[in-house]
Order: sequence, then C-alpha cells, then structure tokens
Amino acid sequence: MHDLVHLEPVDYLVLGHISVDLTPDGPRLGGTASYAAMTARALGLRPGIVTSLSSATDTQPLAGIPILSTPSEHSTTFENRTVAGIRTQLLQHRAGELAIEDVPAAWRQARIVHLGPIANEIASGITRYFSASLVGLTPQGWMRLWDEDGRVHASPWLDPDEDLQQAGAVVLSMEDVDGDLEAVERLAQKARVLCLTEAAAGSVVYWNGDRRRFRAPAVTEVDATGAGDIFAAAFFTRLLSTRDPWEAARFATHLAARSVTRPGLEGIPTSEEIEDCLVEVLS
Repeated sequence: MHDLVHLEPVDYLVLGHISVDLTPDGPRLGGTASYAAMTARALGLRPGIVTSLSSATDTQPLAGIPILSTPSEHSTTFENRTVAGIRTQLLQHRAGELAIEDVPAAWRQARIVHLGPIANEIASGITRYFSASLVGLTPQGWMRLWDEDGRVHASPWLDPDEDLQQAGAVVLSMEDVDGDLEAVERLAQKARVLCLTEAAAGSVVYWNGDRRRFRAPAVTEVDATGAGDIFAAAFFTRLLSTRDPWEAARFATHLAARSVTRPGLEGIPTSEEIEDCLVEVLS
C-alpha cells in the first residue's frame, strides 16, 4: 500500500476489484479497474486504483499505476468456460468489500471517478461522495449474482435511482441486462447519459431523450475481454474534454473495436490507435 501522507492526486480514480481471470492459457490480471486504469493512462491521465486483493496477486502489468488495496485472503477470481458455444462464468473467489473510507482524501477530487464493481463489492449510494467529479458508472457488478457453485448470471440492478441521478454517465452491455432492451430504456430515462455496448455491433447512446447508434469498424476478433471497460474509460475521458456524448461514443466505439484484436491487457490502446481514432472521429 502506498504512503497516504505522500500520496499524489490522480485524474482518473477507479474503484473496484482487480481480478484474476483463469483462462486456457493460464491466469491473467483483469477486472474493470485494470482495463480502465491502463486505458486512462494511455489517454494521458494519471490513474489510481482503490481495490481489494490478495498480496499474492501479481500486479506487474499495472506497474506505475498507484494501487491502494485493502487486504483479502483471495483476489476476486473468475473462470470462463465455453461448451458448445455457450459461455459460462464462474466466480471462484471474491475479495473484500469497498467503502468510501477506503478512498483517500487526496483522491476524492479526481476529475473522473469510475465506479467499476465486478462482484457487488461497492455499496450503492457511494456516488454522493464525488460531487466535484465526473462520475462514470459501469454497473455490471451490481447486475450479476452467483449461485452456490459460483455460476454467474444476470440480475436486475437493485435500487439504481440515486446512483443513476448522481452519475455523469453510465455504460453497460447487452450481457449486463441479459438482452432486455426495456430495462435499458427504463434506466436511460433516469440517467443523464447512458451507453449500451453491443459487442461487434458498436454502441447506442441515450441522451436528452434522443438515441443514436454508433457502428464499430470491422475487425478480426481475437479476445473481447475488457473491451467494454476500454470503451467506458475512453468514453468518460472524451466526455469530460468535449461535453459531447455523441463524439465521445464515436471515439470510444472505434477505440474499443481495435482492442479485441489482441488478447487481454495487450488490447490496451496504443498512442497510434488513439491518434487514428481521433482523426476518424473528427474527419
């Protein structure tokens, strides 16, 4: 844990579990916190992560990004299995819960605060403590449950109203809502800006009673893990600088599409990809 007395401020705070993802090629670091923080850094911001994980977890891929972690016997650990084309996610371990007390004062004024629960580790209502920031929500961890065997399944977002009203923007996926577009419409009515990511199809943005679709460029997919988190970090960052959800979504859609051409954290955008996407969006 970093020395809180000498803790430097950050521009992009991510609150949520860093995870260990078990893959056929071995364990690798994951979670919204990992993908979003690395994307924010690639976009020129100073990220910081507040999380809970085991001291045995290797966070070397996040070297250079300050991490404040409450200790846990196990890091949140997921295993994804695909049988006959059907993907099943299993939660093997869950790290400790996170609260506002875990966030140092020096970080509570970050320009962007990204709340990225992946296993219901953040209590609802925490958005009220970040009134000076653009609060971005990726609520997937509030929209999933797991049975006694750890099998993860979609679940309605309980008591979303306060967090939706406080947040500057919300990003969720078709998988998060289990394909329920009526649920998306209900959430969008309460949110300032809501983005729905649709994998290779791109994204849909709801803003000011309007809805627009942004098509993703065709790419060869290698691994889509983390693409939604990369989209969210890119969207929140561009939204802060432009105040234009349409432009932010167009940029994020193009950038996230490029990320699926590489596995895992290798999909974090490069400076060349960022420049290319900015040219595409502004041309």
